[in-house]
Amino acid sequence: MKNTSLIFRWGLLTLLALVLSSGVLSAQSSKKKKKEKKEKTEQQQSPAPQQGAIADTFSYSLGLLLANNLKQQGIKGYDVEDLLNGLRDALAGKAKLEYAAASMEVQKGMRAQRQAEASANLEAGKRFLEENAKRKEVKVTDSGLQYEILKKGDGPIPKATDKVKVHYHGTLIDGTVFDSSVERGQPITFPVNGVIKGWQEALQMMPVGSKWKLYIPSELAYGERGAGGSIPSNSVLIFEVELLGIE
Repeated sequence: MKNTSLIFRWGLLTLLALVLSSGVLSAQSSKKKKKEKKEKTEQQQSPAPQQGAIADTFSYSLGLLLANNLKQQGIKGYDVEDLLNGLRDALAGKAKLEYAAASMEVQKGMRAQRQAEASANLEAGKRFLEENAKRKEVKVTDSGLQYEILKKGDGPIPKATDKVKVHYHGTLIDGTVFDSSVERGQPITFPVNGVIKGWQEALQMMPVGSKWKLYIPSELAYGERGAGGSIPSNSVLIFEVELLGIE
């Protein structure tokens, strides 16, 4: 929770900076447009469109960065018009809420959003695993880990204290790729006891040379906390894992 709080504060400061910058530049751009329009009417000449376009593009780009910041912070469920009204009121010095109160409202909204997302992910994960377990090629362990053997290996089986070299490709149940050594083109080496529980269990059953597909329940992965912005709370994780060797 401490890291989440730090991320939130950083995101809020970044958001505020972008908002202020965008507002100032938008105001400057608006004034410039009016001036150019007046000059065009009075002098029957074209204004300098290139200069105006650059200013507009800069402000527009700041708007894109603001939206991207909202997405990276995982902020959803806001009304765009209300967001813009808050922006205008703040820039005009007519804010209807104190900063501290606004901050509390944002945190409250994000907590509710995370809780709703966590519950939805938990239910979706349960349904997925229940259906997946019905496939004849899928094996289920006592812990709830599911796996299927894509390629059989005949090498030694790692112990918890070993270091292993693997290639892997990780997705969520909707197919979103969150991490992949295959896409990077670079295998990774790590201690067996240094990864999530689902990996630890699987690796200690896999002979070197094997390639398995793992379906890892959230409690054997990152649970309610998730992992950064790429793995939401209570996510079932799917990995294709190829065990290349023990080091």
